Amino acid sequence: MIEKKQAVFLDRDGVINEVLTKKVKFVNKPSDLYLLDGVAESIKMLNESGFLVFVVTNQGGIGLGYMTEEMLKTIHTDLKNKLAKQGAKIDDISYCSHKPNSDCPCRKPKAYMLQKLAATHNVDLSRSIMVGDREPDILAGKEAGCQTVLVHSRSTYSYGADVVFQDLKNALPWILEHKNH
Repeated sequence: MIEKKQAVFLDRDGVINEVLTKKVKFVNKPSDLYLLDGVAESIKMLNESGFLVFVVTNQGGIGLGYMTEEMLKTIHTDLKNKLAKQGAKIDDISYCSHKPNSDCPCRKPKAYMLQKLAATHNVDLSRSIMVGDREPDILAGKEAGCQTVLVHSRSTYSYGADVVFQDLKNALPWILEHKNH
């Protein structure tokens, strides 16, 4: 029997890259993509520890007409290239392109994107971790059966996350403690 793998699921905006900052409001083209401090190094350490690393992101800007699906794919290619230049790798990306409040089956807080990636990549969700900066991320992780980490929150609420850290870099030691070799 093939042993199931562990994964870290990362929300994109606010966990990997800047959003709602002085530099950028939303990421609708590659030039809007600014990695947060320590993200590439953190993802590289997750890679080296044996975690699969996935991005699960709601991208309602497509459904709302702010960008095309092709532009999103270009943004994600740029993201992977920026990370690769620093030795970090994203194993796969899943996104929901539907409008907010459209009640589609894939949009977080539903767990579909995590479940689909887990099935595709032979991942044990109960041994995996969802990292996000908003309530829908934490709820999706909980629904999927993952442990959850809230980072970079503009809120005083934890949304039921297992732990709260300032950013991915500060969450890294806790995440690495949960790696089962």
